[in-house]
Amino acid sequence: MRRSFAVRAGALLAGVLLSGAFTVLAAYAADGDKGFTIEDPRITESSGLAASRQHPGVYWTHNDSDDGPYLYAVDSATGKTVARLTLTGVGTPRDVEAISIGPGNEIWVGDIGDNLGGTWQYVWIYRLPEPKKLVDQTVKATQYVVKYSDGARDAESLLVHPRTGRVYIIDKKEDGGHLYEGPANLSASGANIFKPVAAVDLWATDAAFSPDGTQLAVRGYFGGISYAWNGGKIKREGRLDVPLQRQGESVSYSADGTKVMYGSEGSGSSVVAEDAPEGAASGAKSPSGSGSSSASGEGDGSSATGSVKFGALAVAAVCVAFFGLRRLLRRN
Repeated sequence: MRRSFAVRAGALLAGVLLSGAFTVLAAYAADGDKGFTIEDPRITESSGLAASRQHPGVYWTHNDSDDGPYLYAVDSATGKTVARLTLTGVGTPRDVEAISIGPGNEIWVGDIGDNLGGTWQYVWIYRLPEPKKLVDQTVKATQYVVKYSDGARDAESLLVHPRTGRVYIIDKKEDGGHLYEGPANLSASGANIFKPVAAVDLWATDAAFSPDGTQLAVRGYFGGISYAWNGGKIKREGRLDVPLQRQGESVSYSADGTKVMYGSEGSGSSVVAEDAPEGAASGAKSPSGSGSSSASGEGDGSSATGSVKFGALAVAAVCVAFFGLRRLLRRN
């Protein structure tokens, strides 16, 4: 009777530990995004990409031109659009090229493209609150006029620092461009002058900050560069693993910072996930301190590192239970 009870108790303990460990490991494996295909037939020229911090697993995107003042929220689990926003309070978009999420879960949109090589005397940036509920709706945006201190130019990269909220643009030149810094606070009246602060060694089609603001990913059609932000004095760290895409247009870190997501234009375009450079996932909690946590489960104080440690402990517990059960069975 004792032997039967011991064997059953040992089996039950092992089962519980195994179940818990596999649950933890499955959750950890699902942490971060794995890439997806945009299914919405209305999205034919996805030119920008930004991971929502308020809605885990959701990415914001938009068409390049000839679409209207629309933003699309795409669920990375299915590739389907879960909301379309119609912007009001802005003029007719000309060449929308980029999107970024700033502090306070605000969406920033860059109508900054100029395919004629710098003929626009000014370009526009739009700012709007990210809706708490993802449904088709109309949202009022604030429009900012932008000029460059050294003359008009084409650009496709708009990025907002997740800590400071400062807005940056990288111009698009075949032989490399520059990182332009906007005023500390943009003004909705008059022009906002952006000034070059650092050289960028790439023909940039998009750029993004890591969630903690310590790293900068810049991509082009055929490659990418990772920079240490270094307080704005960017320092080149290495190459990014940019996938080969038919027209590589966009880049975003996943909300937990573990992946760099690369998007392209075209109907049914794919978004490819690659591992982020080391250190990008640190401090991935939403800088605003508001909204939901990211997919890494940070809302309850955990992190990717914590998940790894907890997962490792769970595996160790399983091993102990397994070998303990073997010894118990041998004795019996």
